[in-house]
Amino acid sequence: MKRVFLLAAFAFSSLFILSGSGTEAFNMSLGEKFAAGGAVQTGDPGTYSFDKAHSFIGFKVKHMGLIEVPGFFRDFTGSVNYDAKDVTRSTVEFAAKATSVDTGVSGRDTHLRTADFFEVEKYPEITFKSTKVEKKGNGWMVTGDFTMKGVTKSISFPFNVTGFLPADQRSGGKMGITGETTINRRDYGVNYGSNMPNGTAVLSDEVKINLQIEANKAKEAPKAAAPAE
Repeated sequence: MKRVFLLAAFAFSSLFILSGSGTEAFNMSLGEKFAAGGAVQTGDPGTYSFDKAHSFIGFKVKHMGLIEVPGFFRDFTGSVNYDAKDVTRSTVEFAAKATSVDTGVSGRDTHLRTADFFEVEKYPEITFKSTKVEKKGNGWMVTGDFTMKGVTKSISFPFNVTGFLPADQRSGGKMGITGETTINRRDYGVNYGSNMPNGTAVLSDEVKINLQIEANKAKEAPKAAAPAE
């Protein structure tokens, strides 16, 4: 009985979180849009800002060669400057607050904030700023400068634009983006972790970075009426 109650509570809370502002907003906005045909593949040009309530900047690191332990950053900002006529002229950038790292284990998170890993007091942000966008197969590739712990290197993200939603009473439109890439943590001075006696690394050098982004375009202010002649 207790298990059933917990599952029901989890389902209800998940629905509320996904709706952003509760089930009423969900039914009145996204529900109507999807009933009318859902997301489309092209959107209006302009700047789209990351919606933190519906976005995810996460990572995974393999532990003792067995499983990938996930984590994410609770606090971040980002934007996409979308060029509808020529996507290759679009740009993207984001900044994650290193101190907001969350792996679900408070002791581990505290350790991650130290000089062994992110050294958050000295390097408070992890940033990315694009330098190039290009077509890659059925998707796209964004290349840019990634900075972590004071080290900047050029990395590439394969990504997909999952669709657009038109403007409504809350925003000037929405877009969805997913992307994933892999970096070597030692390239950024994160060298903590020795090998076990059998040679297996306690922590893998490779770190997978995953982005699930929903971004909002600022709603345009209504145009002033022309003065009467």
